[in-house]
Amino acid sequence: MPLVNLTSLTPATFTLVGIPGMEQLHVWISIPFCAAYVAALLGNGVLLLTIGSERSLHQPMYLFLSMLAVADLTLSTTVVPKMLALFWFHAREISFGACLTQMFFLHSTCLAESLVLLAMAFDRFVAICHPLRYGAVLTPSAMAKTGLVALLRSFCMISPCIFLLKRLPFCGHNVILHTYCEHIGIARLACADISVNIWYGLMVPFTMIVIDLVLIAVSYVFILGALFRLPSRTARHKAFNTCGSHICVLFFFYVPIAFTVITHRFGWDMPRHVHILLANLYVLFPPLLNPIVYGVRTQQIKEKVVKVLICPKSHFLRE
Repeated sequence: MPLVNLTSLTPATFTLVGIPGMEQLHVWISIPFCAAYVAALLGNGVLLLTIGSERSLHQPMYLFLSMLAVADLTLSTTVVPKMLALFWFHAREISFGACLTQMFFLHSTCLAESLVLLAMAFDRFVAICHPLRYGAVLTPSAMAKTGLVALLRSFCMISPCIFLLKRLPFCGHNVILHTYCEHIGIARLACADISVNIWYGLMVPFTMIVIDLVLIAVSYVFILGALFRLPSRTARHKAFNTCGSHICVLFFFYVPIAFTVITHRFGWDMPRHVHILLANLYVLFPPLLNPIVYGVRTQQIKEKVVKVLICPKSHFLRE
């Protein structure tokens, strides 16, 4: 018997179901999703505009924040527009190539954002523990290299997922019970052994994120030690306040990912619609909440945002 050409078993398109069992509520669910997405676009856009236009904010802390805003915009824009088209216009079909592209940008952006959060923790560590060396360590060259490493690491870690998926035969299975394409969700449609996909998709990104979390925790151990050694309560409060925003952002980013991974891998008894709603948290909440947290908690950003928004014409003329 001749061997089957597996490439012929690759579907031309996939069909996204959305949230199974809640199809009749898609329009209503889309309202908070759309509002969160628009707010994320506005919040991160204003943040980038403010940091870009204010020379006093061209410092490592705020440049890392710009990288975080770009990652947030990429993360939400990769998923939400297609999701809203599905909810509003029943545009369920997505081509095989577009599905892999969405999967790639989704996972690679998460890895890149995790590294940016690690860089922000290192920034706070140097600023508090070694303030005299701050300018020498966090140079413009170091900032550029950090951004490049974030891009290269995410590209190298997620690119194999594309080849692991392309090698699989799908035997006509093309219905994805989700609002977007993600690696294991696509792999489970295949009519072949996907153990390599499961192990790679779980172990490699998870290991990278765990390493980032461990290094962030180590940074904060040293930071807390330095804070308790400060003689002045005012100085301790000011130093801790600079870390508070970053801690909130860490919580918003890593907790939804942890919920998603746990429910996806082990929550077999959880209703599918609950799992999918939780999976949407980490593409909606961090991009929405991060600019709000930094805008409210960071006095310098708050003042510059007000200046840029209230007096934009005179501000740019002066610049």
